[in-house]
Amino acid sequence: MNDWVIGKVKKIHYWTKNLFTIILNAKVNFFIPGQFTKLSLIINGKRIRRAYSYINCPKNVNHEFYIKNIKEKGNLTPYLHKLNINDEIMISKNALGSFTINNIQNCENLWMISTGTGIGPYLSILQNGSNLEKFKKIILIHALRYISDLSYINLINKFKNKLKKKLIVQIITSREKKQNYLQGHIPKLINNGSIEKKIGILINKNNTHIMLCGNPNMIYETQKLLQEKYDLSKNLKNKKGNITIEKYW
Repeated sequence: MNDWVIGKVKKIHYWTKNLFTIILNAKVNFFIPGQFTKLSLIINGKRIRRAYSYINCPKNVNHEFYIKNIKEKGNLTPYLHKLNINDEIMISKNALGSFTINNIQNCENLWMISTGTGIGPYLSILQNGSNLEKFKKIILIHALRYISDLSYINLINKFKNKLKKKLIVQIITSREKKQNYLQGHIPKLINNGSIEKKIGILINKNNTHIMLCGNPNMIYETQKLLQEKYDLSKNLKNKKGNITIEKYW
């Protein structure tokens, strides 16, 4: 129990039928933007825990998590979805993960690529605002199924207003069309050049770093493509490269 603290739910926002945000108050140890923690409930006598990225800045006393309710197969999310204000939930005291820009070398173009709730760590990094001077351009790519799934557009627009031309945002939808949005799936849109053409920036191993977070299949296919087509390499502790990934399911 020493690794867990009690958090109290302060707010729950339901974006869609299955997408929701939990904000809770808890005294956790300092974390680095981009890291994740674990939330836990006792369900039928067993502790069920899952990993979720922080969305808030480390200085905030309230901690925010963007979650998709997995109705049929979810062991925890259906219970999180039903929480009420002032309910208690366990949260890991210490954050985990190396999906931070602290571990990325200075480069011209930083690509933040996500699907679904995988946008979470980028929101934390951009809200915090530290070390962004390491990059000339930041390209935030958020892929989702439907336009209604674009939960954090107001916050993204605040980033655009603050960072001006430094930040480029591209939304991708897979199941409906909208002007100025790309339609399709990230690996295919990279492979056929659509993303580079739309953004107006080329992927080049000499000036590019790409972060990938979200669906494991997207991460696997995109990383493989980047390695084979662009000769990019994975970013490791003992060997710096061009690709940083986060997988926690």
